[in-house]
Amino acid sequence: QVQLVESGGGLVQAGGSLKLSCAVSGSILSINTMAWYRQAPGKQRELVAGIKMGGPTVYADSVKGRFTVSRDNGKNTVYLQMNNLKPEDTAVYYCNADGQRTVLPRPFDVWGQGTLVTVSS
Repeated sequence: QVQLVESGGGLVQAGGSLKLSCAVSGSILSINTMAWYRQAPGKQRELVAGIKMGGPTVYADSVKGRFTVSRDNGKNTVYLQMNNLKPEDTAVYYCNADGQRTVLPRPFDVWGQGTLVTVSS
């Protein structure tokens, strides 16, 4: 069983900052990609940022220059530093990770429960 636990959401004023964390636990052999998605009310879930083993990153155009994704492989944790937040960043943020377990079935692709980020104007 592989589980993701997110933390760090909350209410912040426009222009403020928040840092989200997502810890992966369980029978983990390796983690390939760790990513953050978000879903605003009435909208589809979208990729915010992702980071692969070894460091390559990808960002949505709407967050480039404001958000930074990073990971601590020793802690199996991914972070999302969000600066200069805007009201349109308001959404439930979900963590996603894929990789290999130490037990069968090997591959996993799991989601966290989501954490709410609300940015007031």
